[in-house]
Amino acid sequence: MTILGPLGPSLAPVVRRNRSLYRLIKPFADWYADFSGYRKVGYKYDDLIPEERDDVQKALSRLTPREAYDRQYRLKRASQCSVLHDVLPKDQWTKPSEDVRYLAPIVEAVENDELERKAWDSMVPVKK
Repeated sequence: MTILGPLGPSLAPVVRRNRSLYRLIKPFADWYADFSGYRKVGYKYDDLIPEERDDVQKALSRLTPREAYDRQYRLKRASQCSVLHDVLPKDQWTKPSEDVRYLAPIVEAVENDELERKAWDSMVPVKK
């Protein structure tokens, strides 16, 4: 059973529910997140979601001003690291405790709103 998330199918809910499977996969997941390197340039995981999708654009417009500012700052800082072909100093890396999903729940809410809107728009009145 897979759940369709903002980036495609996801087994994460299944893994989180099964405690033994979670304990088995968690160390590998932590290693992979560190190995991928996005935290070394200051990104959070949700900063990697492509912005070209309509639902992500709507979700970005729903961010609080502080969250939007922080996101833009992280993007500019990572871009600067890319230009310099370097990473941030270790004390400025995104810590695993700071790497929380801030955009994915909003994207999911936008998708649900769109599904609800389509359901209401396609309703046909029935005469009695």
